[in-house]
Amino acid sequence: MRYYIVDDDSASRMMLKKIIVDGQLGLVIGEAENGGKSIAPILSTLPDIVLIDLLMPDLDGIETIEKLKSQGFEGQFIMISQIVNKEMVGEAYKKGIEFFIHKPINKVEVQTILQKTAEQYRLRDSLLTIKESLASFATAKPALKKPSELVRTKLNDMGIISEVGSNDLKEIIEMLVYENNEPNTFPPLIDIYESLAKRHNAEDIKKEMKAIEQRLRRTILAAIQHIATIGSIDYTSREFEHYAPRYFEYQEVRKLMIEVGENRLNSSKIKVNIKKFIQVLYLEVLESYKNIKKTSL
Repeated sequence: MRYYIVDDDSASRMMLKKIIVDGQLGLVIGEAENGGKSIAPILSTLPDIVLIDLLMPDLDGIETIEKLKSQGFEGQFIMISQIVNKEMVGEAYKKGIEFFIHKPINKVEVQTILQKTAEQYRLRDSLLTIKESLASFATAKPALKKPSELVRTKLNDMGIISEVGSNDLKEIIEMLVYENNEPNTFPPLIDIYESLAKRHNAEDIKKEMKAIEQRLRRTILAAIQHIATIGSIDYTSREFEHYAPRYFEYQEVRKLMIEVGENRLNSSKIKVNIKKFIQVLYLEVLESYKNIKKTSL
């Protein structure tokens, strides 16, 4: 990934560059101390991702994003700010930023967000390539997506596409879509874990079942944290409105939103309902899969 950093604080620029380089997250191809000085080099070098401060002299972050987009720039934006004003943050999301990095800069937060943004970029690039390759076949029937592809889209929305349990979720949903002969019923979790462990050719089935459950719990916990963070900034966002009430216990989401707002996140006290999460994911993917299948016939 190719990054461009725009921040009027030279120390912040230096820290971000060091995190990217030391973590082998990509290449920093340029930097600027304000929005006005960043327009021309960004348009000429076309970085994949622009890390941009919200408040800067000359042009602030939002104004700079608007100007770049009006001139055809299609890269992604990550906003950097210590501002917690929800109106300003909401406006930034409307302008197309992907994530916020909070000041003072935290190495783990930066690495996590950049990894997730890079994964989203690669996914978008892959989808664009597929779309372009199919463009010449205007009269062709739509391609039938695999259930795992539909799952991938939803996991990406919830910010967990790179989590260790995401592969387990894709395998489980694909297994249920293809093998569950009674879609209106949902098998016990223990049966699902056992079937998946056998697919993995595990020598110790019970040990693998426990490992699967732990991976799923960690991944779903990361999902609820991501959705709660979005909700604390903009509770009208598409992702929050869709996923918060369907996939999680809403009181747990609200608890996390309050903790995020008060900067005292304690995920150890958050309860996740694995069965509810998988069941909702399965039903939504199954419905989408059936609709696409009908269209492709």
